[in-house]
Amino acid sequence: MTFRLSFHKLAATVLASAALSGPLMAQDNNQNDTHNLYLQQCAACHGPDRLGGMGPALLPENLGRLKKSEAEKVIREGRPATQMLGYENTLNDQQIANLTDYIYQPPSHELTWGEREIRDSRIVNHPHGSLPDEPVFEVDDLMNLFLVVEIGDHHVTLLDGDKMEPIHRFPSRFALHGGPKYGPEGRYVYFGSRDGWITKYDIYNLEVVAEVRAGINMRNIAVSADGQYVMAANYLPHTLVLFDADNLEMLDFIPVENDAGDSSRVSAVYTAPPRDSFIAALKDIPEAWEITVEDEQARVRRMKSDTLLDDFFFDPGYDHLIGAARDGKHGIVMSLDSGETVAELPLPGMPHLGSGITWEYEGRRVMATPHFRAGAISIIDMDTWEVIKTLKTDGPGFFMRSHENSRYAWADVFFGPNADKVHIIDKQTLEIVKTLQPEPGKVAAHVEFDRHGEKLLLSIWDDDGAIIVYDADTLEEEKRIPMNKPSGKYNVWNKINYEEGTSH
Repeated sequence: MTFRLSFHKLAATVLASAALSGPLMAQDNNQNDTHNLYLQQCAACHGPDRLGGMGPALLPENLGRLKKSEAEKVIREGRPATQMLGYENTLNDQQIANLTDYIYQPPSHELTWGEREIRDSRIVNHPHGSLPDEPVFEVDDLMNLFLVVEIGDHHVTLLDGDKMEPIHRFPSRFALHGGPKYGPEGRYVYFGSRDGWITKYDIYNLEVVAEVRAGINMRNIAVSADGQYVMAANYLPHTLVLFDADNLEMLDFIPVENDAGDSSRVSAVYTAPPRDSFIAALKDIPEAWEITVEDEQARVRRMKSDTLLDDFFFDPGYDHLIGAARDGKHGIVMSLDSGETVAELPLPGMPHLGSGITWEYEGRRVMATPHFRAGAISIIDMDTWEVIKTLKTDGPGFFMRSHENSRYAWADVFFGPNADKVHIIDKQTLEIVKTLQPEPGKVAAHVEFDRHGEKLLLSIWDDDGAIIVYDADTLEEEKRIPMNKPSGKYNVWNKINYEEGTSH
């Protein structure tokens, strides 16, 4: 609580100063000093160094999803359902334009977020074990719950997967990324934000248990298979950070460097359950790291590659890592036991391996992945590592999903003019058998099946959007649940059991 209280004291001081001086003091006395304008009008919520506080960090790396024109609109009009009020009656058009340009510029000095800052940021609302063990709501199956991330106004909806009805809706940190990760019991879920915040949420009690800020710009988090640890992967600074999962206490701080001292951003971190380890993808060094935890300390094993790798996929036994090369033209297969590259894959168009899925086809295991830059889906034999088929799609895709009990795989075409369409693939014929257009002109994306593979959810990715419920066999629409730009949906059972049709 120390961090939160001290921050509110700072906010009160800055706001009081602004109130005494009048809203346009910056225009009168510092017309050309946008930095001072920022300190007056924005620092109370976003921090004097733009690192964030009650509001998100305002740095180029953290604003990657927000167009400049959209940011200017937020400054002018505010953001609904948040503490961000509009400045159209406080600042003139030039000041708003100057502030918009300012937050998209790199800071003039080096930003620091180390062990001390991480420890000071931690907030524990309910120490582990202090909340009741029985849910405060009634459902038939706690394993068939969904969490739906609504990026339009930064909220999350808890959904009953049997009745397909919302149970509860709660605010999240700004720009959740990488998908929420469940503990093995399905009660606790961990969210990671672009701003580096990790939030532990108790689904049973509908309460935030604890939070900690692991970095300035974070890619994603992973939870160990036994539920004891959380690992954070950062772009800024170049670090991996290990936490105790109970109360998010920091256990280890790992600068990401090679033997020559070159540092790297971390593209992502994954859990490898059969290996009791984490696997990290590095953005700027041709290595993959396997991290085990011994005596609450991280032990790093470096696996070197001949090329920079940007995205990872794993076979079901976590014997092999499949990585996409940064050149966007091929991939490699690496043995996780030996660390050696055992095969290369022709994968033009930058595959989105993090969204890949697997299934059984003619007695063998295959994997399929969409591509960011090509209208294609590659289907690969996981014994021979040969591409056995390339499906042509209506555009580059982002997400693929299926379920062990379903005949079909679903793939969006998120990028390009046909983003309102979604393809349905027969997993036994390897053909697109149907193309849906659920809401013409609005992006359709990210399918997630229920626990049993009988129903599925599809997002209409729009502020005035919805979750569409489909019958997984008949492919018929059953109902729509209005939501604010819903993105990912995450079923408890599928995620904690690493169901073959969902991302891990």
